[in-house]
Amino acid sequence: MAETKNPTMLTYIEETPAQLAANIENRASLVGGLVDAYVSGGYRNIWIVACGSSSNASQCAKPFMMKYLNADVQVVPPNTFIAYKDRLADDDFVFVVSQSGCSTNSIEALDKLHAMGRTAIGLTGNLESDFKDHADVLVDYGVGTELVGYVTKGVTTLAEFLMLFTLEAGHKNGSVSDDSYNAVVAEMAKCPERHTAFQKQTHEFYERNKAALTSMTVAYSCGFAQGYGIACEGALKIGETIQIPSFAYEAEEFNHGPNLQLSPNYTLFFIDDLGKTSDRLVQLARASRSVSDRVFVVTNSHEVDDAHALRLP
Repeated sequence: MAETKNPTMLTYIEETPAQLAANIENRASLVGGLVDAYVSGGYRNIWIVACGSSSNASQCAKPFMMKYLNADVQVVPPNTFIAYKDRLADDDFVFVVSQSGCSTNSIEALDKLHAMGRTAIGLTGNLESDFKDHADVLVDYGVGTELVGYVTKGVTTLAEFLMLFTLEAGHKNGSVSDDSYNAVVAEMAKCPERHTAFQKQTHEFYERNKAALTSMTVAYSCGFAQGYGIACEGALKIGETIQIPSFAYEAEEFNHGPNLQLSPNYTLFFIDDLGKTSDRLVQLARASRSVSDRVFVVTNSHEVDDAHALRLP
């Protein structure tokens, strides 16, 4: 009898490119329900109620959403929404995200929307979860199967779903032109191949830096814009799996106090958003090297030496 291999986080990371490709191919049907609710309701600004990895994935997609919908996007923890957000503008579009569909605080947020007389919209990876008993509109965001609690495929597919929703909604309401829509979809279609290539580079990066990465005691993860969302998820995963103190900062906030406690034993990860803040992020990373040699940057900047860079394809 063949030995049954239990799935791990790496199993689902390796499955992610195929799921991303399928979701891009089926984008219209995948996001159609949420797009119809947003466009037909005449909504503008968006509130995403989410916690944990769902919040981090939303932070990754947030700059893209703001750009292509020309709207404000807020990512709010469920309990903050429940306790303090008693007023919404008529054109505020709200939905609640939980990959498992069983998070009790997210379910309470759906109930709060009911109490406010709003449509309770739930995004989940499990349509048979508790969400189905509390949401007026239930949307599967296309994660497929992920049985390991430290979710990875769910983070990437949720960020992609929110971006695809943005493109389809923007194209439908006129904020995204035909040319822009086609260009961005074509670019997103390259993501599965790039994801696969980046997995290979990450394994090579680990082998080069195994001594440092297997002896971490405290870790900081920093970034701007979508890089901040990735930093939040990275810090969460390090804390969950390696179980050491692990913190995420918007990169400039890191420079306003948290940097003062650095020692040579600290490990730092800087995530380059490859945009307007790229130079500043690399500057902060290089300055951190004056204290610790355990400073690594996800970047394409040649200002970072190959030994400390994890370069994007």
